[in-house]
Amino acid sequence: MDQKVLIVEDEMLIALDLEDMVESNGMSVAGIANDMVHAMAAAPFADIALVDVNLSDGATGPEIGRMLAEKFGIAVIFMTANPEMVAEGVAGTLGVVRKPVAPRVVEQSLKYAVGRRTGQLAAVPSDMQVFAA
Repeated sequence: MDQKVLIVEDEMLIALDLEDMVESNGMSVAGIANDMVHAMAAAPFADIALVDVNLSDGATGPEIGRMLAEKFGIAVIFMTANPEMVAEGVAGTLGVVRKPVAPRVVEQSLKYAVGRRTGQLAAVPSDMQVFAA
């Protein structure tokens, strides 16, 4: 099953790096969004989302993540330099990884998200703080 990944990141170099990592793991990118408006526009085309906390429209990442999970059923993982901003968890989302993120952590995070979406067992990435279900 081809999983489509939405990248919600306002730093274009980071977004392009994540795009390469997603594609190298055999998945396609549903879109790159730098704010809430663009994230919501791309949401219907995504299965998984990698979401930063601080975006071009402010610290909207937690709200975007909640909306993506609750309204669209997207498996959301936060990737941020500010994990403390979502340390208590965000309804419906899977967890958070501290940036900078190594390619192996992106790969593990994507496998974990696919496993959660499909009901398969998947190892929790060692660098991920998983939120309570």
